[in-house]
Amino acid sequence: MSRADVVVVGSGIVGLGAAYAAVRRGLSVTVVDRTERPVGATIRNFGHLCIGAQTGEARRYGDASRGLWLRLAQDAGFWLRESGTLVAARHDDELAVLERAARDGGIRMLDAAELLTRAPLRRGDLVGGALIEADLQANPREAADAIVRHLAGLGVDFRFRTAVTAVETGRVHTTRGPIDAGLVVVAVNHDIDQLLPGVAEDVGIQRCALDMMRVAADLPAPLTAPLLTGWSLVRYGRFGALPETAALRERLHAERPDLAALDLNQMYTQLPDGSLLVGDSHVKDVQPGPFQPEAAFDAFLDEARALFAADRFRVLERWQGVYASGPAEFLREQVADGVLAIAATTGIGMTCGLGLAETALSETLGWASSSALITAQEALA
Repeated sequence: MSRADVVVVGSGIVGLGAAYAAVRRGLSVTVVDRTERPVGATIRNFGHLCIGAQTGEARRYGDASRGLWLRLAQDAGFWLRESGTLVAARHDDELAVLERAARDGGIRMLDAAELLTRAPLRRGDLVGGALIEADLQANPREAADAIVRHLAGLGVDFRFRTAVTAVETGRVHTTRGPIDAGLVVVAVNHDIDQLLPGVAEDVGIQRCALDMMRVAADLPAPLTAPLLTGWSLVRYGRFGALPETAALRERLHAERPDLAALDLNQMYTQLPDGSLLVGDSHVKDVQPGPFQPEAAFDAFLDEARALFAADRFRVLERWQGVYASGPAEFLREQVADGVLAIAATTGIGMTCGLGLAETALSETLGWASSSALITAQEALA
């Protein structure tokens, strides 16, 4: 029988964050996942780390994640840029939301001319925009695998193609035999209802399925940062509760009930190869169906053509992402003595996952803060 100080169930970004937090403190770590590599929500997203669009607990985890992402990109050698996030405003009510949010700092207002130097958009009805300064961008298709390789080099034992059948105090039961553990961290995102159904039912966890696509576009210039729109402003915590946002939401839903029915977040990121990630729609259910309506993809392309200074978009890939959704933004449950379940239960796992794991393990085990530990490690390097 094998043993580790910390056994992490799940190799998504939250699970990798838990493994990173533990191995940096000299603990032995085993990560168990039924797949052969990370293939879930961690690789099916925009790679947009939207820290400055969060508030409250999410902002705390996002701020903690930022330093961890920067450190991991350097040590693990994957692409990451301190890009900030652009927001395109095409109506005065969108500009009003941005101006109100900018009062609290970290958001720089842009006029239309400056926005056009940063994003290849049609001038059209563009009235201005903003830059959310703290945000980062990664390539999600590469980052997770690079983090796995880096953690393996630090001594983390990855057991892929191994399913966990049960967890209890001091032990994880798997399809390849039990593993004894000092601490068990369950980080399986929406599949928590498969491993801990009582927790999922009590908390109200369901799945959110989203449609996304990657396209090639004949853009006249690069997109220098992730790009949000008015549909994004009504979603993210920093903007969603503002009084100005209520009027924006009312107008958007009245003008485009078809897009509102898709629960659209009209946003874009550009990968290093020049292709654009485009999306996304949202459907919530205990088990959303796998069938993706073509109307969603048609809407994505129509909106992209209206926004960008390009007429031709060639679809390269389409996919369905799935993530956990709950009444709160995060799940942190002490399931049993020495068994901790953690998850981002809304669509900000890449933004907050590393910080969530770092904070949850630090507070559970009484560790020093992430920033203090990294500072000490750098001093010794």
